[in-house]
Amino acid sequence: MSAPTTIRHGRTGISAVGGVGQKALPRRRWSVGALICLMGLGLSGCEFSPPRPVLEGESQVQLRSIQTRAFETDDKQQTLRTVIATLQDLGFVIDKADATLGAVSATKLDGYELRMTVTVRPRDSDSLLVRASAQYQMEPIDDPAPYQDFFTALEKSMFLAMHEVD
Repeated sequence: MSAPTTIRHGRTGISAVGGVGQKALPRRRWSVGALICLMGLGLSGCEFSPPRPVLEGESQVQLRSIQTRAFETDDKQQTLRTVIATLQDLGFVIDKADATLGAVSATKLDGYELRMTVTVRPRDSDSLLVRASAQYQMEPIDDPAPYQDFFTALEKSMFLAMHEVD
């Protein structure tokens, strides 16, 4: 018995696997169809963004220094109240506040979603560290401007609170 062969004549031929009378797709038409499908998948609007490294070394240290300020007070409760008042003054709605943890989370909805979490913790016996972390549309904010605006407003509020000015 001779080895099976495929003879193509038009669209119908003898298939080595299927026998006589089955349709054999020409290779050219199959490859054009596959190419069109691959191009359609590639251009379907899926956006690829490379994953962000979790720890980028020096840039993380720089971001932390932008996000953190020290205040010369040991009154954690008063500082948390001032943080809450400052966030509200800036148009944020307080989501959660936990005095034990020293954390306040707030959201600002103004055609976009800006979320800020502020933590207050002891630095030493007579000062506190305040760290703010902001997200815009669920992406971390690396730009120093929003942090500078927040801390400028907080410093003014802290000054007024320390001097008991309402």
